[in-house]
Formats: sequence, structure tokens, C-alpha cells
Amino acid sequence: MPLLSFVRRLFAAPASAIQPDPMKYLIVGLGNPGAEYDDTRHNVGFEILERLALRDKAVWKDGTLGWTTQVKHKGRTFVLLKPNTFMNLSGKAVRYWMQQEKVPQERLLVVVDDLNLELGVLRLRGKGSDGGHNGLKHITQVLGNNKYARLRFGIGNEFGRGRQVDFVLGKWDDKDWETLPEAMYKAGDAILSFGAIGLPHTMSKFNG
Repeated sequence: MPLLSFVRRLFAAPASAIQPDPMKYLIVGLGNPGAEYDDTRHNVGFEILERLALRDKAVWKDGTLGWTTQVKHKGRTFVLLKPNTFMNLSGKAVRYWMQQEKVPQERLLVVVDDLNLELGVLRLRGKGSDGGHNGLKHITQVLGNNKYARLRFGIGNEFGRGRQVDFVLGKWDDKDWETLPEAMYKAGDAILSFGAIGLPHTMSKFNG
């Protein structure tokens, strides 16, 4: 086929005929928008993605339902998303950007805080319950199932009775910062590994 005819046919093809990139992944860090939520435990998903983007000097863009940027690693493209929908409506942003970037559910990874893990401990799973986390709960509701990967980051549970909400929405203290930088960097490595070597091998390498 002559080159000119090929180019014309390519640009005339409907969007549905364009195949998704098998090397593209959508990584969603959960958190709440607004300065009052900066540096809070509940926003650790935002923080991990921001640090990962900084490694690649990636620039964030304010787009539909969230902020996005991209990083490259071993031939893979990682679309990083920080939803601006507030935690309880995270699923709206996830669904929109999965469709926008043509990323199937098996290449979706959600990064989230976890009260049941000690500070800085990582736990990667390919599916599971929401564990009472409102962000995961809404994503599961919107997707219609819980079969998507999630990277849980332990924030500890050092709070008094009835103070759970204050703890989760509270800011990290000085003692936390002795652990956080290394743990967040490791979480970034786990994200890149998820794309590079797959879920099972990454679970074996990083869970603990």
C-alpha cells in the first residue's frame, strides 16, 4: 500500500479502532484536594506519586477530575493520577482516566493509606475488600468489582479511643518523618516494579 494511502487510512480510522497501549499503566494515588489536607496521613497516596514524579522531573497538569503526569520506566508508561474529587468519589476519576488513557483494569494500581499496617509497611494485593476505606469503596462501586491492584501504605494506628478520624486526617509528626522518606521511595519502586515485572513478582519482592 502506498505510504500516502496508509497515512490517510490511519487518520480516518475511528477512535475505537485505535488499540490501547499494552505498555501503559494507570497509577492512582488517593487523597483529598486542598491545602488543609497537605501532609496528612490520609493523603499519603498523593505524596507517594508526587515523589515518584519528582524523580523523573515530571510536570503535573490540572485536568478533568484530577491532576495527571507521566513517568517512563523500562519501556513502560505510567500515567499518575491524583483525583480532585475528594476521597469518597475517587471512582469517578478512576473510571474517566481508565477510559481516557485506554488502560484496562489489570493495569490499574491504586495507592492508599492503611490503618492496619505499621508505619511504612507496604502490602500489595491484586484484589480484596475495601477494608472500610471510602476511596476504595467508591472505586469498587464504580468498577462493579474489587479485582484491581492496590498498594496499601501503613500509617500506623497510634490514636486514642474515638480519635481515629483525627489521626487519619492529622499531619505526620516529626517522629514519622524518620521513617517516611525511605518508605515512600520504596513505594515508588514497588509501583515501577508492578509495571516492569508484574504483580506476583512485585508482591514477593515488596510485601512485608
